[in-house]
Amino acid sequence: MFSALEESEATIVIDAMEEKRYKHGDVVIRENDNGDELFVVETGKLKCTKIIGGAPKFLKHYEPGEAFGELALLYNCPRAATIEADDDCLLWSLDRATFNHIVKDAATRKREQYEDFLKSVELLSSMDHYERSKLADALKKANFKAGETIIK
Repeated sequence: MFSALEESEATIVIDAMEEKRYKHGDVVIRENDNGDELFVVETGKLKCTKIIGGAPKFLKHYEPGEAFGELALLYNCPRAATIEADDDCLLWSLDRATFNHIVKDAATRKREQYEDFLKSVELLSSMDHYERSKLADALKKANFKAGETIIK
């Protein structure tokens, strides 16, 4: 989700994240509630459950380094599950406005840059806009040092 960000943009996202602490048993997000935050786990463990057949069913644990709540940011949809703190937890949250402003805009700019580049490649000149946009989505940036072998 953050792969299109340049280092400077990633720094802006990190700086925009808000520290949130939860105690054991606290509900961080509740299934079907509206949400506008993504959470990244720094410390602690959280339990993810979903109501299936009228009862909560355990789906997984979230641990440090994992993120949840992205569906609310990406699709503006209700929460798909309930996340409850199993331990005291330190989470970092990113709100939808910041996400849209930085992450989505960066992805759009990157895609446009790749499409412009692909338009200039003679071998690909017969591609239509749709094909070019799909190819642009598949491109990944790679940096090489002078003298480094790229293909062998």
